[in-house]
Amino acid sequence: MKRQLTAFVCLLLGLVAAAKTHAPSATQTPNIPTIYVDANGVMRWSDTKQEASFYGVNYTVPFAHAYRAISYLGLDRKAAIDKDVYHFARLGFNAYRIHIWDVEISDEKGNLVENDHLELLDYLIAKLRERDIRVVITAQTNFGNGYPERNQPTGGFSYLYDKCDVHANPEAIAAQERYIAALVKHVNPYTGQAYLSDPYIVGFEINNEPCHSGTVAATKAYIDRMLGALKKAGNRKPVFYNVSHNQEVVEAYYQTAVQGTTYQWYPTGLVAGRTRTGNFLPNVDNYHIPFNQVKGFAQKARLVYEFDPADVLYSYLYPAMARTFRSTGFQWITQFAYDPIDMAWANTEYQTHFLNLAYTPGKAISMKIAAEVARNVKRGESFGSYPADTLFGAFRVSYTQDLSEMNSGEKFYHSNHTTTQPVSPQELQSVAGCGNSPIVRYEGTGAYFIDRLESGVWRLEVMPDAVVVNDPFAKPSLKREVVRTLYGTWDMTLRLPDLGDSFTVTALNEGNSYNKEDSYQNAATQGTIKALKPGVYLLQRQGVKPSHTWQAESQWQHIRLKEYVAPAPAPSSSPAASASTGTGISPATAYNVMHQPAQVAEAGQTLILQAEIAGQPQPDSVIIYTDKISFWNDRNPHIRMTRTEGYTYTATIPGDEVKRGIFRYNMVVCRDNEQQTFPGGTSGNPLDWDYATDNYFTTKVVVPGSPVTLFTVTDDWSGVEQYAMPEWCRMQRRVENDSPAERSALYFSFESSEENPRFFLRKDIKQAVSNRPEAISKATHLCVMLKQAPRQLSIGFLTADGFTYTVSAPGDTMLRIPLTDLKQTATALLPHPYPVFLKKYFEPDIQLPFKISRIEQLEISFDGAKGEKAEIGLENIWLE
Repeated sequence: MKRQLTAFVCLLLGLVAAAKTHAPSATQTPNIPTIYVDANGVMRWSDTKQEASFYGVNYTVPFAHAYRAISYLGLDRKAAIDKDVYHFARLGFNAYRIHIWDVEISDEKGNLVENDHLELLDYLIAKLRERDIRVVITAQTNFGNGYPERNQPTGGFSYLYDKCDVHANPEAIAAQERYIAALVKHVNPYTGQAYLSDPYIVGFEINNEPCHSGTVAATKAYIDRMLGALKKAGNRKPVFYNVSHNQEVVEAYYQTAVQGTTYQWYPTGLVAGRTRTGNFLPNVDNYHIPFNQVKGFAQKARLVYEFDPADVLYSYLYPAMARTFRSTGFQWITQFAYDPIDMAWANTEYQTHFLNLAYTPGKAISMKIAAEVARNVKRGESFGSYPADTLFGAFRVSYTQDLSEMNSGEKFYHSNHTTTQPVSPQELQSVAGCGNSPIVRYEGTGAYFIDRLESGVWRLEVMPDAVVVNDPFAKPSLKREVVRTLYGTWDMTLRLPDLGDSFTVTALNEGNSYNKEDSYQNAATQGTIKALKPGVYLLQRQGVKPSHTWQAESQWQHIRLKEYVAPAPAPSSSPAASASTGTGISPATAYNVMHQPAQVAEAGQTLILQAEIAGQPQPDSVIIYTDKISFWNDRNPHIRMTRTEGYTYTATIPGDEVKRGIFRYNMVVCRDNEQQTFPGGTSGNPLDWDYATDNYFTTKVVVPGSPVTLFTVTDDWSGVEQYAMPEWCRMQRRVENDSPAERSALYFSFESSEENPRFFLRKDIKQAVSNRPEAISKATHLCVMLKQAPRQLSIGFLTADGFTYTVSAPGDTMLRIPLTDLKQTATALLPHPYPVFLKKYFEPDIQLPFKISRIEQLEISFDGAKGEKAEIGLENIWLE
C-alpha cells in the first residue's frame, strides 16, 4: 500500500509538472516522441526539444457526404481509407486534421455514440500511425452533415441549437462538456489507446469555426468551461482554439489557457461555380494578422486548420502559401480537403476544393513540394515581397509556367514541364513530377515518383494519366465526371547518372504484366523504358550488385515496394462514364473532347485549334469539318488534327478559310467504325444523311486592324464579376434595352451599409485578346461607352504579372483614355480572401512599366456612400 501511495504521489507530481510546461503526459506511450508547446508558443518534440513542423490535409471519409457517397458507389470505406492514406505517405504529408461532425457521434444530451462513424475514425487514425502521420482532432463542428446534400436527422445535440447559440446556451454547453470529455477518453480499439493518450494525436481543437455573438467575458467563460471538461477527463495534450472568426472578442482567446490558436486561409474566395484563372501570387504574398499585438499572442502556437486556393486547377500556389505560412510563424498547416480517390472523379464532396493524386496530379505534386517548404523554411523566415519571393531557398513558383519546383542537391520535384537543370544530378535521391524535365521525358499526364533505394537501384511509381473532361468546380453530381484517368502506355526516358543508360525494369505491383508482354520490356536501352504502363517498378543498373535483396514485399520508409494505388483500369474509369454515355456510343469507344474555341480571330490569319481528347485507345483520327460541308457534295473539305503530346491534338486552319463573320466547325473523333461529333459527343458524322444535330464550335472573325472588343452586352452578364469593399453589400445586375433603336446596356447596382465602400467590376479578357497580338501592340486608347456613370471612376487592367494599372476618369458616358495615362496602383485582392481580417490590397514594392501585351483582366472601380445606391450602366469597352 505504501509503495502504491508513493507511486501515486510521484505520478501526481509528474502530471502537475507536465501541466505547467504543457509537456506530454506520463500516461502516453513511452519512446514515441510527442508534441508540447513551450512558454514562447513554439511546438516542440518531447525527445529532442527541437521545433516541430507539420504539413498535410483534412480528409472526411468517416463522416458526412464522403461517408454516404462511398456507400452510394457500393464501395468499402476502410479500403478507401487504406488507398488514400498510402497517397498521403507518397506525398510526404506528416499531418492530418479533421473536424468531427458531432451530430453523427452524439445524442441530444451530448453522450458519445460509438457507431460506424467513430469506428472508421479509429481505423483512420490507426492507419495514419502506420505512416507516421500526426493528428489534430477538432472535436465538434456544431452544424449539419448534409452538404452538398440535405442534412440527415441523427439526434445529435447540435441540431437542437442555432450555430451562434450553441456556445452560449447553458444546456448546449453542458452537452458539449459531456461530449468532449467522452471523446478524448474514447479508447481506439485499433491502437488500444485513448485519444488523450495516443502519442500520434498532437492535440485537440475545441470546435470548428465557432460563432461567439456575446461579450469577451462570455466567450472566455465558454472556453474555460471546455478546458475544464478536458482537464477533468485527464487530457494533458495541447488544446487549440479558432481565432480567425469573431474578431470583436479576439482578446478572450488570449486570456484563456489554450496552448495554440488556429487560422484558415482561402485567398481566392470560395464557391465560384467555375474554374478561376489568373495570377494569384499577389493574393498569397502575405498573411497579416492585425491582432498580433494582443497580450498573450506570442505565447500561443499557431496552426492552420484549413487552407486552399479554391476553384483553381493551377499547380503553382501551394508552395507559395506554405512559404507565407512559415514566414508568419505557423507550425501546423493542413489543406481542406483531400478528395477520396473513389469519388474524386466527380469532385462532389466540396465542389470549391479539388485535390487528389490520381485526378489532380500537378496540384498533388505541388502539395508534395509545399510539404518540403514547411520542413525547410524556418519559422519566421522572410523572402521579401512578390515577385522577389517567387524564388525562396530551393524552391520556385511561376504563374506563367503554372509551375512549382524544388531543386536541392538530393531532391528534384516539379509540378509541370520544366527546363530547369538539377543542381547536382549525381546526388539525387528522389525525383517526382508531372511532365518533362532534363531528368525525365514522358508524354503521360499522371504523376511519377523515382526514389533511390541504394546505389544503382531505384523504385519507379507511375500514376495513370489524368485528363479534365468537365469543369471540376461547377455544380457537383455523381452523374458527372470531371476528370478521367486513362492507362496510357508511353515511353519514359530517364537521365539519372546513378542509374545509367542501361538498366533492368521489373514490375512489382500486383496484376502488372509489363515484363510478360514483350521480351524487350525487362531492360531499358539508352535510358528509355519502352511502352511503360502505370504501376510500380524496380530499376537496377546493369552490373550493379545490391547490398540488399529488394523484393515486392520489402519495406522502404513508410511503404512496401509493391504498394500501388490508382483507379482501376477500365475503358472509362469513373462509374459515371462507365454507365451509358447517352450518345449512342458504347463506353468502350466513348471519347470526351475538351476544347475552348477562340473568342475572336482575324480574317485571313491562320487559326490554331487545340483540344484534349480523353479516351482509350487513342482515336484513329480526329477531323475538323466547317459548316460549309454538305451531304450532297462529292468532296467536302476537312482538316486532320495531329496529336502533339499525350492527349493534346492541334490543327491549323489556313487563313483563306478564316473569313469575316462567324467561323463554325465540328470535331469528329474516329475509332474503328464509330464516330463522335463535338460539341455534344453525338454519335455519327455531320456528313451522315440522318445527322440531325446543329451544334458547332464558333469563333467571331473580325477584320485586321479593327478595334479590340473587351466588353459587349450579352444576356449572360458578359462574364463580368462584381465586388464591394468591404465585402457585405447588396448587389444586383440587369440588362436593359428600352427600344429597338437603342443599344443594350448592362447595369450593376450596389448598396452598402458600410462606411466609405468601394465597388469593383472585373472581366477576364485574356481570351478576347490572345489572337490579336498585332492589333493589341498598335492600340493607343482605351474606349468606354456608358449608359450611366458614377461621378468618378477608375478603369484599367490587371496583367499576367499580377499588377494593376488604372487611370482615374470623370464619369462621362463616353471616355477615350490614352494608354500612356495608366499608372501602376495597388491590386485589390478579389475575390475576397478569408478570413475577413486579411489585407484587401496588395501594395507592390517595385514599379513595373505597363505592357499592353500582358493584360488579362479589365477592372472598373468607383466609390460609394453608406446607405446610398450606386449604379453603373455599361454599353461597350474596346481598344483602338
